[in-house]
Amino acid sequence: MKSLILLCVVLISVHCFPTSNESWSLFKRAYEKKYLSNEEEINRRQIWENNVAMIHQHNLEFDIGLHSYTLEMNKFGDMTNEEFRKQMNGYKMSSENEINPNNYQTFSAPADFVLPDSVDWRPKGYVTYVKDQGQCGSCWAFSTTGALEGQHFAKTSKLVPLSEQQLVDCSHLNFGCNGGNQDLAFDYIKLHHGIDTENSYPYFAHRELCQSHKQDIGANLTGYTRIEKHNEVALQTAIATVGPIAVSIDASQGSFQFYSRGVYDEPNCSTKRLDHAVLAVGYGTLNSTDYYIVKNSWGKNWGMEGYIQMSRNKQNQCGIATSALYPLV
Repeated sequence: MKSLILLCVVLISVHCFPTSNESWSLFKRAYEKKYLSNEEEINRRQIWENNVAMIHQHNLEFDIGLHSYTLEMNKFGDMTNEEFRKQMNGYKMSSENEINPNNYQTFSAPADFVLPDSVDWRPKGYVTYVKDQGQCGSCWAFSTTGALEGQHFAKTSKLVPLSEQQLVDCSHLNFGCNGGNQDLAFDYIKLHHGIDTENSYPYFAHRELCQSHKQDIGANLTGYTRIEKHNEVALQTAIATVGPIAVSIDASQGSFQFYSRGVYDEPNCSTKRLDHAVLAVGYGTLNSTDYYIVKNSWGKNWGMEGYIQMSRNKQNQCGIATSALYPLV
């Protein structure tokens, strides 16, 4: 039933213009939106209408060939882009002196390796279900666990969902729901000799007291490997030979907030100002356009059932090869 309501919201909001009371009511119902006052609802509706107009304009431009991807209304529809970025995009880049060079290696590609045309680790069992970070800037924790889940599977043939909540609560050099990065999260896991399973330490989308359980360790690591900055060939080689890779990107644009499907090509993306951590689980080509398969942590109702196809071999667009790493198990 909820899927039907969501479909109605998309159809009414994006393909009918101007917006109506009916489509606003459907949006609130579909995403269980409740506001504390009439004034707040008026403000949120205005933001939503602005977003509907932006989505409508983009999709009209897609129809005449100006874009390679479409947008759709989603649960972020009543948020400004600034509010969205502040709440959801929690990646904080480490300065050079924060990263201990003794804790990581640098990726070295196998000699004479020939890149396959496409890679997808999902059907091979390396990738857990699409998770949802909720109203918490903990993307860095989900990127960390995703990479470790894949490498743990590569070693043991067991796919074990790991605890993002433990990282939010216990990785004190990071900032919980206020952001962090994978380097410091990997350091924490190594220092504490592992990370709990998701089942033993479930996710709550807010920071609580650290309560790790040594008897419930789901995976461990010995260090991690960084991939040469800005080098997409090295990133693709790592994806093809190692498995899912933790990457960070610029996800600050409204087009990312409302991405629906297709190859995301955003010329306004930065290669240096990264604000969101995700997981590259493969790559491919669609209609002669190269893309990465990227797992997000905003639930299955965002994008392509929780995934996005991001431009590949396009001058490191959105910084996808700027900060890429994976754990050593």
